[in-house]
Amino acid sequence: MEEYTLLRQFADSWMLLLLFAFFIGIVIWVFRPGASKEYKDTANIPFRHADAPAPLQGDDKPATPKEARP
Repeated sequence: MEEYTLLRQFADSWMLLLLFAFFIGIVIWVFRPGASKEYKDTANIPFRHADAPAPLQGDDKPATPKEARP
């Protein structure tokens, strides 16, 4: 069997299954039960600045003047 044919058969069968399982794993990771708090915290990053910082949640640290933009 020629190398191209062997790699093509592998890509058509096992690699397809591997990539599908990887995709399902990513979807499960994104929609896991504890993820919403993390995503809300990340979404509020632009609103943290020195003039009116966003409320701290968990073990967050306030922005220093070097991190905050004027």
